[in-house]
Amino acid sequence: MLSFNELQRYKFLGIICNLFSFIVFIFASMKENRRVLLGMSGGTDSSVAALLLQDAGYEVTGVTFRFYEKDNSTEYLDDARDLCSRLGIPHLISDQREAFRSTIIDYFIREYMAGHTPVPCTLCNNYLKWPLLRQLADERGIYHLATGHYVRKRMLEGHWHITTGADADKDQSFFLWGLPQDIMERMLLPMGDLTKIRVREIAEERGFLKAATKKDSIGVCFCPMDYRTFLRNNVSVEAIQKGKFFDEKGNFIAWHEGYPFYTIGQRRGLGIDLNRAVFVKEIIPSENKVVLGDLKSLEKMEMRLKDWNIINPSLLLGHDDVIVKIRYRKQANRCTVMLLPDNTLHVQLHEPLTAIASGQAAAFYREDVILGGGIII
Repeated sequence: MLSFNELQRYKFLGIICNLFSFIVFIFASMKENRRVLLGMSGGTDSSVAALLLQDAGYEVTGVTFRFYEKDNSTEYLDDARDLCSRLGIPHLISDQREAFRSTIIDYFIREYMAGHTPVPCTLCNNYLKWPLLRQLADERGIYHLATGHYVRKRMLEGHWHITTGADADKDQSFFLWGLPQDIMERMLLPMGDLTKIRVREIAEERGFLKAATKKDSIGVCFCPMDYRTFLRNNVSVEAIQKGKFFDEKGNFIAWHEGYPFYTIGQRRGLGIDLNRAVFVKEIIPSENKVVLGDLKSLEKMEMRLKDWNIINPSLLLGHDDVIVKIRYRKQANRCTVMLLPDNTLHVQLHEPLTAIASGQAAAFYREDVILGGGIII
């Protein structure tokens, strides 16, 4: 005969098993539904995404995140709300300005002040935008998640992977290497097989003329053109002071406007004329010092990554056919990736790569498939 304590333990285990079964049942019911939560910025891509998802038979709910409002403009909220009204779908507004400030803007400032090159769009997508979509969807019993990203997804060896979009000029896979499986499984990506030209045509054909002619966003949303002015407005005057440019031998070249205003590999905007091409090779914040060199001096054959995400280690680690990119729509170099004892990734390049900067993101590909990525140390 079981003792009282044993009976209580089995009773507790039974309650836990029933609760787990209930959670599984609820999640399975969500998975079977045709409901989707769509992130809507009020722009062309998310507007057409809403149209296409409705056409495919999904019950769409739109949500617009208030992340940052340049010049306090809320026109994008009106545009998203109006489109949802015309389509007869619910529209939610989620004010995430404080979270965006602490997670993205403060990070952006810290990185420049540390002499690094930040990647705010990568962090926003992987650690803010998509997780927030999942959270809001879960609260409403919605299974599917969607945006207007120009990417696709594919199942390989039991793991979901982001793959490149059909429009090479608009492909956004570089920014999504950090997404977890439980988000990728639920993603719907209606723009992945389309070009931007076709997306604008669809908007026009369906009578959404404002969406069809909206300009594409350029650069970082909170400082699209000039990060220097943004820094000046968000740090103390004492934090950014004039300093000195030096060459690789330590010789003084000229005065600069302050080390946070320069990034590794920069050539333009240095404010000096040496009758030869020079690039930012090194930034030393503690000395307010910027070292310049020729392009060859910026070449490296290796780098290390922190804060990495590997989707399936067997497809990435130790292979010699992996491609690494450290810039959106630029440079693609072959490499071999190994996991080090200190839990960083060592990336051995097969050919030299220029202007590798601390803080940048590195994304790994095989052909059109994202294998993972991380932040350069």
